[in-house]
Amino acid sequence: MKKSRAGRRVIGVPDELVRLLELHRREQARERAIAGEEWQESGFVFTSPVGEPLVPSTDYDAWKRLLADAKVRDGRLHDARHTAATVLLILGVPERVVMQIMGWSSTAMAARYQHVTGGVLADVAQRVGGLIWEVAKEPDESGAEGSAGSR
Repeated sequence: MKKSRAGRRVIGVPDELVRLLELHRREQARERAIAGEEWQESGFVFTSPVGEPLVPSTDYDAWKRLLADAKVRDGRLHDARHTAATVLLILGVPERVVMQIMGWSSTAMAARYQHVTGGVLADVAQRVGGLIWEVAKEPDESGAEGSAGSR
């Protein structure tokens, strides 16, 4: 399945992933050489050993093996998009950047994909608490530390 023009977008890629993709490209070049005339150029990054697009069940099977090997709960491959969106939320990535990365045209998609975690809530509480108690610790004019009740 080819992506529409709207489905194509520029995103940042971690250096480690770039290195893995370069290794994959070299491996695919070896597969291309081995396949010879049987190679079918499809334009896909991930292909069969003869260049054909992968059958969707291949991704499904690989995903299920990955989850089992990692000893994490079973989930759909699509759940990885929710995880990615939530990780971006946890990292504090601005919504506009998240929309670009995820390919969303509407901010309503953030509500569907990003899940507020206990860690995010605890972080916000800690930051708000830090602001409140930092202000309460500011010295008053006499040099003594003020209290929240004296303001």
